[in-house]
Amino acid sequence: MAEEPGKLDISDEMIAERRGGSGKMPSDMPSWMAKSIINIDKFSKLIGNVVCWILIPLIFAMTYEVLARKLFLAPTIWAYDISRFLYGALFMLGAGYALSRGVHIRADFLYRNFKKKTQGLIDFWLYLLFYFPGLLVFLYMTIGFVEESIRRGERGMDTTWMPFMWPIKTCLLVGIIFLLVQGFSELLKSYWAAKKGNWPGEENK
Repeated sequence: MAEEPGKLDISDEMIAERRGGSGKMPSDMPSWMAKSIINIDKFSKLIGNVVCWILIPLIFAMTYEVLARKLFLAPTIWAYDISRFLYGALFMLGAGYALSRGVHIRADFLYRNFKKKTQGLIDFWLYLLFYFPGLLVFLYMTIGFVEESIRRGERGMDTTWMPFMWPIKTCLLVGIIFLLVQGFSELLKSYWAAKKGNWPGEENK
């Protein structure tokens, strides 16, 4: 069937919203599973609400730099480093919340047409075989990076400000932990979808 002229295809948005805000869990779901999903999603939402405030100093730093450079010919030595650090922190610390909302980039042109059981089965095994092993290796490596950065007093060498690097590397480490925590919730949701043919909370929306 041809789409109506001007009608927006919102398939991807629907997939994203499916996982956003679990709400009430199915009555036949085990209590431990329902509580785990709800509590983890609430935790990720809290983190997302806090992390979004990083935008304020980020915008201030960039605005100040532009005004100082263009109006007063007095560029700062810190705005570039501050902006990339804050953006990196915003990206990594908010990654777990983004996962909980289902808005990470994904190729949905085939996935969207699968049955929900098939979607759940695919997601479940991808989380087990790739997501968790990959993040655990990344976590192990990042712990070493942060430890070495603190021990050496590592500084950025590409600008004259030369800021310490351990704060942003620590954000990377914490962001990986947030992704692992939220990943457990997503694993449970995928298991339920594979078993029951519905994503948790979907039938209650």
